[in-house]
Amino acid sequence: MSAPTINLEKQYETLALSSPFDGLLIVQLNRPMVANALNTRMGYELIEVFGTLEASPGQFRCVVLTGAGEKIFCGGADLKERDGMLDDDFNTQHYLFERMGRAIYDCPVPTIACVNGAAIAGGLELALACDFIVAVDHARFGFAEVKRGIMPGGGGTQQLPRAIGVRRAKEIIFTGDLFDAQEALRYGLLNHVYPQASLREETIGLVRRILVNAPIAVRQAKKSITFGLQMDMRTGMFFEVEAYSRLVATEDRMEGIRAFNEKRPPRFVGR
Repeated sequence: MSAPTINLEKQYETLALSSPFDGLLIVQLNRPMVANALNTRMGYELIEVFGTLEASPGQFRCVVLTGAGEKIFCGGADLKERDGMLDDDFNTQHYLFERMGRAIYDCPVPTIACVNGAAIAGGLELALACDFIVAVDHARFGFAEVKRGIMPGGGGTQQLPRAIGVRRAKEIIFTGDLFDAQEALRYGLLNHVYPQASLREETIGLVRRILVNAPIAVRQAKKSITFGLQMDMRTGMFFEVEAYSRLVATEDRMEGIRAFNEKRPPRFVGR
């Protein structure tokens, strides 16, 4: 049985997929008329895309998650869809969003959130589920859930403190206040901030710097970091060795050594 693959020709209701060059998948949240808000259909579609990537990590070597338009990455859950929802329906949808966040977080290949505008509530949680975040200079961030009688429930209370520190995260979550891209950069939430005109170009440049490296090595390094941080240091060191050992017999390891000695760029094949 062949592994599932992502079909770039498939039409999604809430997403737009593209691959401008080999190795890169761009996943665009595509509901610009409603702030790219998360609805039930988007939850199912993101699970499908990122679940396929987990099953077939060799199809693409890097994923960029972004939003349609130039003002909003994602404004969080679609509150119009939630208006009048019964408790059981609300809980069912929230479990779907939990699965969606885990699907992005568990993606074995590198994921970059390219935040093209405001990332609020569930939108910020989507970005935090990625490996790192780059943003346009006019982006805004925050968790407004306490202003709506709820709290972050898609990983926000766990991801944000790990990204920027517990005390800063508590202030942001307890107040529901928004903060701008320069503050987010100072907090350590963002890796880079770019003007609108160069956001895509700079993000693509970052992707290319990843793609020149051995794909299995990058995936194993991601696994070691992700799971190692959930362990004590000594156990994490053992886990790192296990992840490293997976690379010893690969063609790419041998190619890397040959290329170094022959003073040429390596030609990695992902085996």
